Amino acid sequence: MSGKYQRGLLLIELMVGLFIGLLTTLAITQVLSIAEGQRRAATSGGDAQVSGSVSLHTIQRELRQAGYGLGANPAALGCQIKGSYGGSNVSITLAPIVITDGASGASDSLSVLSSSRDGATVPVLITSDHLKADTEFWVKGTFTVAVDDYLIAVPEAWDSTHWCSLFKAATPTTVTKITHADMSSYAPDDKYSANTSYLLNLGRSIRSRSYAVNAQNVLQMTELDSTAQDIAPEIVNLQALYGKDTNGDRVIDAYDTTAPSTAAGWQQVIAVRVALVSRSMEYEREEVTSSLPEWDVGTAISVSGAVDCASGSGGKCVQIKVDNLTNWKHYRYKVYDTLIPLRNMLWNS
Repeated sequence: MSGKYQRGLLLIELMVGLFIGLLTTLAITQVLSIAEGQRRAATSGGDAQVSGSVSLHTIQRELRQAGYGLGANPAALGCQIKGSYGGSNVSITLAPIVITDGASGASDSLSVLSSSRDGATVPVLITSDHLKADTEFWVKGTFTVAVDDYLIAVPEAWDSTHWCSLFKAATPTTVTKITHADMSSYAPDDKYSANTSYLLNLGRSIRSRSYAVNAQNVLQMTELDSTAQDIAPEIVNLQALYGKDTNGDRVIDAYDTTAPSTAAGWQQVIAVRVALVSRSMEYEREEVTSSLPEWDVGTAISVSGAVDCASGSGGKCVQIKVDNLTNWKHYRYKVYDTLIPLRNMLWNS
């Protein structure tokens, strides 16, 4: 047995070792925390980009078809369509796109209307006066009309007592006659006149779709006779503007949200400008947004509600409201915008 004592670790050495270990653990934890935060921010930002892109693409694709089969006679634009569809009474505007402006900066909603026919849709001229109680239309030809097609009877001139009536073609349908169920509840007070009134074919269903943001910040699409369908989450605001040609040169002169009240006013609407604001899904402890998102609309064309951009870029911007959201400064936002020409209106002009 050796005479020398074997020494262990002293208490002070143990404490120093523990201290160094704790410092190392703290440093590793901080690095991992920062890395995880950056990963979540990147993932959340990617989700916001996907939501914004999908939403904008969906609306853009729908608006490209807006007005198909409706604009053969621009004088009919704006006529109120009344009738029965899917067992319910409906009242919709004969226009490719209707913007419902949200109050005090809240989200707008878009209603898009077009024929659902796959093939050509040709207006059918009425050749004999159609009285309110009549159950058949005498027409010039029915080669584009099939049984169970929905049709719109358009009067020579529309107003509050002369509207467009929606009905379904019934059997038998001949070369010159279209029969239908009684629609005296919806037909105008007097008649549809021969050689000045006509029929529009909407196909086997009415392609009327509305796009809006619900209270849970989900962009939804609703068809005329169905429940809302979710399109994308974390869309916190939708803004839309009519693009109007006010002097007839087929060039946009102004953007606004004022719905036309006359056929001439509807003929000025040749495009729609849309902006969507998507929000990141990740709540951040620090405030990462200090001001409302801005929609840069340029200076070339007058835009209703535009002000000088806060960035000082010299351009004009529309501020988009998000400060109604809880802890809105703790999220990141991105604005997506596009301009969609109403090509069916331009071609028919």
